[in-house]
Amino acid sequence: MINVDTMVEVIVAVNTRDTDRVFHYEVPFSLKDKVQVGVRVQVPFNHRLVLGYVVGFGLPESHVRVKEIVRVIDPEPVFTPELLTLARWMADNYLCSMAEALQHILSPRLRSKGSRLPVMIRPAVTGAELDQALLDLSPRPKQASVLRQAADAPGLTRKDLAAAAGVTVAVVDTLIKKGLLLVEENRLEHSVSGVIPPIKPRKEHILNSGQQKALEEITREIGHKSLKIFLLHGVTGSGKTEVYIRAAAAALAAGRQAVVLVPEIALTPQMVHMFRERFGRLVAVLHSALADGERFTQWQRIISGATPVVLGARSAVFAPTPDTGLFVVDEEHESSYKQDDHLRYHAREVAIKRAQLSGGVVLLGSATPSLESRLKTREGGPYRLLKLADRIDDRPLPTVRIVDMRQELKEGNKSIFSRALLMAVNRCLTREEQVLLFLNRRGYANFVICQTCGEVLKCPRCDISLTYHHDGRLRCHYCNHNVNAPKTCPGCGREYIRYFGAGTQKVEEEARRFFPDARILRMDSDTTGRRGAHGEILGNFRERKADILIGTQMIAKGLDFPGVTLVGVINSDTTLNMPDFRAAERTFQLLTQVAGRAGRGELPGTAIVQTYNPMHYSITAAAAQDNDLFYLSEMPMRRSLDYPPFSHLARLLFTHELEDVVKKGAEQAKEIMLGLFHGKVMDVVLLGPAPATLSRIKDRHRWQLVLKSSKRQRLLKLISESLPLFKKNQVIKKLGINVDINPQGML
Repeated sequence: MINVDTMVEVIVAVNTRDTDRVFHYEVPFSLKDKVQVGVRVQVPFNHRLVLGYVVGFGLPESHVRVKEIVRVIDPEPVFTPELLTLARWMADNYLCSMAEALQHILSPRLRSKGSRLPVMIRPAVTGAELDQALLDLSPRPKQASVLRQAADAPGLTRKDLAAAAGVTVAVVDTLIKKGLLLVEENRLEHSVSGVIPPIKPRKEHILNSGQQKALEEITREIGHKSLKIFLLHGVTGSGKTEVYIRAAAAALAAGRQAVVLVPEIALTPQMVHMFRERFGRLVAVLHSALADGERFTQWQRIISGATPVVLGARSAVFAPTPDTGLFVVDEEHESSYKQDDHLRYHAREVAIKRAQLSGGVVLLGSATPSLESRLKTREGGPYRLLKLADRIDDRPLPTVRIVDMRQELKEGNKSIFSRALLMAVNRCLTREEQVLLFLNRRGYANFVICQTCGEVLKCPRCDISLTYHHDGRLRCHYCNHNVNAPKTCPGCGREYIRYFGAGTQKVEEEARRFFPDARILRMDSDTTGRRGAHGEILGNFRERKADILIGTQMIAKGLDFPGVTLVGVINSDTTLNMPDFRAAERTFQLLTQVAGRAGRGELPGTAIVQTYNPMHYSITAAAAQDNDLFYLSEMPMRRSLDYPPFSHLARLLFTHELEDVVKKGAEQAKEIMLGLFHGKVMDVVLLGPAPATLSRIKDRHRWQLVLKSSKRQRLLKLISESLPLFKKNQVIKKLGINVDINPQGML
């Protein structure tokens, strides 16, 4: 008779829909004491050995032939019961497999096939001996830097420790030979005493009344151990980060942990500095710019309970904190919280689900909240609104000036810099103040505009700007409405039709021509590819080693430069005319956020916004720093077209090397879905199929089908019922298919 204790349920790490279920394996006697829920195992599957995740114990159906586990990889569980429940929720809500969900949750080092444990470094001395060793090494600053770094972050590999200290591996080896560093094989250890080391003293900032009121409400709920979601709406420079730090301290005081998310890796060093100033070595850092060894070390410290404060970008939401009392999502409106390939999860949604499982508090912070979040703060909604209406020390918000680039053109200025911006930059340089120049070239930015009247050609059915294609036609990428590109403007009849687009390199070139004596830095994806480049560029600018910083959305939010008194937005129309229903919202958010970088020090700030659409409500509302004005202007349009937040969307993206094949497959997929409507009230609208905005990537043609419904579950049900039918279709089964629930963009 089979014993349930010797039969385990395993999810195999094979990402196909046919294998997305539990498989049963028998535990041999030799492994009986090693198998537990949460460990990885190696199992035979389809005549080969594959990785598997133990998710439970249970008996199979009697007729099933059961094989034995080959080996157990982990001495301790690598995911907690809470994270296992989260993986099941992700599989249901993002229509991925359990294996995909678990792979995203686990540390990158644990995802690898190898099982060799990494060699890690830690100091051989502590306390007074460590202080004396650092003193003795003062004539050798590189060696002192390594020892200090090893003490601050024990457990790094030789290579990662050298990189963190800014030295070669040879310097690390020298300290090992001197006996000041120990080398050991690092294993997962769950020896949590539950005692949190004392928090080191920090100069306390005096909270203003808004901060104090917000903090009191948040800390009150942290002690209740039940889900509560707050939206902290604070103007730029209002001290939201200080509220985050105090709330994290309250979570630690309650014996729990705090996870803090930031939208950009560029923001992480600044936030890390502020949190480590408060919590010292209790802070772990997780983001994709870290080497696998570094992330693995941080992961170990988190799961052991040694670092109860976790800071990082999107993937840090999966930090294996044992009992999370607080999740902070800074700049909660940012689309970067949505994973845009493979498993398309939203970190804000995952944070809320984790808080529900742990009985924690979610704190969503922003100066420009998403419309989805703001709608949920209405009376009876699930979110509670907290407001910070004033800047710290009652500093004024920046003065925002709108410059009409149509008028500049009429008066003979064909430069990307308006005369007002040129004069303002020169004034700042004369006064030795700093300047930010912002141009957002994120994503696909071509659009058709008349430079005489500002007319942008849009789809008559979807109110979305048309995209120019190389075949000379303009297309809507929602409903596939298409027309020939006109030679004259349909609004004013003039011939000043232009296909707009300019990048940060062009801005830098022009800036060096106009301001030859200025020290200029550029921060975009081209200049930040090198490891540590984010911190180096921002550090140089903060230390006043440059006068002008030119950048994309990386510099638009969260950064605090007291020397910046002028922000110049080169072209606000880049985001406004993207082929996306969220274009106006993103324009308002970006302009408000980037303008908020000015005047954060003792001197007042100014922002100059250049545009061909000076009367558009997103631009005028941003200039007035008025969220309510934008909200009242945008929400009626969203409601009339039944776009989010009044509905849910899903996108099915079909890809193939041949355009005819992908087009035919997308059309047949729509027919299959419409067939499932028969005799049912589905409350689902199908838009398209149409070519994706980026219609070909890496020689694969892309078509998309957009679904819209008032209920998310109806979209999930229709898609989950359709996917098995797609596989039976001779054309569709040739295609690559990606499912994105509530996409943040349609590129």
